[in-house]
Amino acid sequence: MIQIIKTYRFLMLLSITSLGFLVSCEIQDNFEYTPSPDNSKLNQTTLEFISTTDSLSLMKEAIEIAGLSSIYDTEDGLTFIVPNNAAFRTYLKENKYASLRDIPLPILRNVLKYHIVEDVVNFNDPDLFASNRPIAYPTKNGQQMFLSHTSTFVGLINEKTKIQWQIRTSNLVANNGVIHVVNNIVYYSAPTGDTNLPNPDLVQDTIFAKHDTYVNGGAESGVNFGTNTLIKIKNVTNDGDYDRKGFLMFDFSDFKKEGVVTDMQMQLSVSFSHGKGVDFDLYVTPSTDWTESSLKFNNAVFPNTPRIATLKSSKATKFNFDITDYYKSANPPSLVSFMLDGQYRSDETDEIASKEHPTLAPPMIIATLASGNSKLELEHVKDISMAKGEVIVLDQANLLVSGATAADIIYTIEELPSFGWLVKGAEVLKQGSRFSQLDIDLNNIVFIHDGNATGTNNVVLTARDRAGAILENIILKIVAN
Repeated sequence: MIQIIKTYRFLMLLSITSLGFLVSCEIQDNFEYTPSPDNSKLNQTTLEFISTTDSLSLMKEAIEIAGLSSIYDTEDGLTFIVPNNAAFRTYLKENKYASLRDIPLPILRNVLKYHIVEDVVNFNDPDLFASNRPIAYPTKNGQQMFLSHTSTFVGLINEKTKIQWQIRTSNLVANNGVIHVVNNIVYYSAPTGDTNLPNPDLVQDTIFAKHDTYVNGGAESGVNFGTNTLIKIKNVTNDGDYDRKGFLMFDFSDFKKEGVVTDMQMQLSVSFSHGKGVDFDLYVTPSTDWTESSLKFNNAVFPNTPRIATLKSSKATKFNFDITDYYKSANPPSLVSFMLDGQYRSDETDEIASKEHPTLAPPMIIATLASGNSKLELEHVKDISMAKGEVIVLDQANLLVSGATAADIIYTIEELPSFGWLVKGAEVLKQGSRFSQLDIDLNNIVFIHDGNATGTNNVVLTARDRAGAILENIILKIVAN
């Protein structure tokens, strides 16, 4: 647990070996909070502290690669959020980078600059004594970071937004600011709001699985599990004794309501999940010639096309697969067979309620339909002019569409510039990616120039609302000088 470090504790730490001190900075003890007019001092700059702490070696390397050493060594009046080695290893794995040097330099610089708050934020400050009251502070990448703490003085980053993180070690006072160590690479996550306001132009229609079961490989390849109350999924070797895949069949002709489909979700009740945060995938299989009482691993017809939807497993009560794009492209007339599978060799168990489960909701597909009578208006779009390597945070001045609530106006990227990256949170957006007007309004979208090419490139967008309105060929010009 994160607490404020007492002065006497710090003096004791000074009397032990340097190695022992470095470990203490990685895992903070449960100190009682005692307000003090003077926090313990490291008597080092932030860069010196990072450079002499083994568990922050990847942070040191990232700073050197990004060319930001002077900020960490000489600039004053800052708060430094410092990710440890575990944070960087997770970031590299999730973004499929082999090393820090594989991260495009402008993206790495932007990541680090978001971790530098342009103010001194020490939870020992009486002005910050109140708990769970996030305060917005500017960061060096132009976005905001919300800092706060719990009643037990566990520091929080971006509390009450879409995603928040706990600070692992807080209030390390360097010569040029305050250091807070974290287990994660953090990023801006727009403040949450009510994105589910009722819309009179929308209706919902729901269908339920006709058949659902799972198959088990290896020694149980010939066993049928059609009467089981659970659909079990696990991927170890793909077809061994512990490998299980879920099968579901739906009849899309069961939808009865009229309208334009604006959203379609397959909703599954979760009985159990390890919640490892690994891929949980949905496929379409080429055969509907099975029933839950006849299907086994040795007679199942497996998918021969890529997954149609995926999510990250978590300790959730429901898994929702977004199958909107699949539905609009395939327009299935009647029966469709789906297969659920875990990430290859993830060895994670996920158990979903079947339609036979006595208490949990059965597998269902929920369609949101609109009248198609709404209308969107392009209020304005303003060209972006920027220097090579610069980061621009988009706002309403750059792009504004009206006609629906900001959360209901969804942009789809049709074309991206060749000389940079459009980023939402920690996600580098690609052709086909989506973001909302609310993301723009809340400064959740940034464009990072690659630092090399100049000239003019376009971001080409299509805007849709949940009621079926559409605006095509919205062009946001980016001019790099």
